[in-house]
Amino acid sequence: MFDSLYPGMTRADHQSQPALWPHTQYSRFVQAGGIQWHVQSMGQGPCLLLLHGTGSGHFSWRGVMPALAAHFTVLAPDLPGHAFTSRGPEGALSLPGMSEGLRALLLQLQLTPQVIVGHSAGAAIAAHMALHFDSVAHSTLIGLNPAWLPLPGVASWLFGPAAKLAALNPLSAWGTAKMAAKPGAVADGLRRTGSTLDAQGLDLYTRVLSHSGHVHGVLSMMAAWQLKPLAARLHEIRNPVCMLIGAQDQTVPPALAEEALLRLPQAQLQLQSGLGHLAHEQDPEGTARQILAWCAAK
Repeated sequence: MFDSLYPGMTRADHQSQPALWPHTQYSRFVQAGGIQWHVQSMGQGPCLLLLHGTGSGHFSWRGVMPALAAHFTVLAPDLPGHAFTSRGPEGALSLPGMSEGLRALLLQLQLTPQVIVGHSAGAAIAAHMALHFDSVAHSTLIGLNPAWLPLPGVASWLFGPAAKLAALNPLSAWGTAKMAAKPGAVADGLRRTGSTLDAQGLDLYTRVLSHSGHVHGVLSMMAAWQLKPLAARLHEIRNPVCMLIGAQDQTVPPALAEEALLRLPQAQLQLQSGLGHLAHEQDPEGTARQILAWCAAK
């Protein structure tokens, strides 16, 4: 309804400021499933799909992509409504909608992922795809601080009624973006996830979170997100599953990973001590090493 008020970050925005975004030489735009996708593809070999979390973008993988690309064709899209990917048709920002959009993207690119690495909400998309699409029925799923179960407390409210109200208010995205543009605001917010990022990371998150189009996409995604159906079927996943958990994660409590293990007895779990929700951005080298070690063991 408010798409015209909050156009997303466009292809022109990306091409006018290439030096501001990591690995732009690997970027391209692809039309699939009624969505204009911004994707980065790097390396060669079997396909490894990277799915970022809520509010982030392809830049979340800037540190891990080169190491993974030495062994895989690495595909890192911006999810619908995030960064430089369009919102898409009605329903495209829900969990089933994003999964279906990614299926269309993979078909368009003629890629079948051998491995799907998802961070937070990206891991939920990976799990949903594994449950519903034969093409990824045998893919290895690697969840980085995965949001596979409903979040407790205030987080459940933010992903429910509060997000619905914010998405319906045409001033919410504008106001949130204005607050994010204030000095120190994004750094403070990221610290509340249990993570401290370097200057480049702070700059990238400030750029997207101070853009009202991106923020409106994020709010709309949160309003459409439902994890209970996924949680109820998590035990049906037969894929190889690995979890890499930041021990200091303040967004998706590490205790949820232990609960997920009860539903996924085939899963392996590794803790990253001293790191938070954005552990893969704090320690990209260590994260890439662990991902590659799991992949080599399969």
